Formats: sequence, C-alpha cells, structure tokens
Amino acid sequence: MASKTITFDQSSGVAYGLNLTMYGGSDFEVTLNVKTTSSGAFDLTNYSGTAAMSKSVAVGATLGITSAFTVGFTSAFDGVMKLSLAAVNTRATTEGRYVFDVLVKESVGGGATTYPLVSGNVIVINPVSSAP
Repeated sequence: MASKTITFDQSSGVAYGLNLTMYGGSDFEVTLNVKTTSSGAFDLTNYSGTAAMSKSVAVGATLGITSAFTVGFTSAFDGVMKLSLAAVNTRATTEGRYVFDVLVKESVGGGATTYPLVSGNVIVINPVSSAP
C-alpha cells in the first residue's frame, strides 16, 4: 500500500498534483496524509470525499468515469484518508494512462463547499502474472 503526503490549501482552489501506478488484478490502495501549508495535519473531521478516474477528460470526450474509488477517512482529525479499488475493478481496467481527481466537501452548519484536493495521472499496468 502506497502512502503519499500532500499539501491542501483551500484558498488556492488548486488540486495537489500526484501520479499513481495501479496493477491490474490487484487490490489498489493509497493512503493520503493531508497537511496544511505549514506542514501540520489538516483536520478533515467535517469533510466527505469522492474520487474517480477516466480515460480522458479532453474536450468532446464522452467516455465518462471509468472507475470510482472508495474513499475512507482512517483518521480524519489527523488528515489521513484512503483511496481504494478492489482487484475485480483493476482487472477490468484496460492498460494505459488515466486521469483522476479527488474532491472533498466541507460541511459546516447548513452549507457545504467542495474543493479539489488531488489530481493527476494513474498508469495502469496489466502484468503477465496474476496477484497471489
């Protein structure tokens, strides 16, 4: 399981750039350790998240979402969240380059604001051997 440390700056409106590698037929998991701009843990207590990948987001592309990741908060107070995709989903994903993003929604009082947290590429590799 990969672990990545990222910086989240709500005021910038810009996602943190991150590239990932996924092996077809294997469970995929990545832990995101979300930090503030001053390197402290970002408190994600009032947040929910969504994440997905697509073959393309080019103008005119109609491919839509290839896979939606499961998003979980393993320690919201400490800024730790996990993205995962089961082996059955990675096995069904064609080898190649995909784009992905993670959005988080802050719910405070009666309102909610959505922020881009992470975006980048996922390289999917379908190995000759299958996962043990």
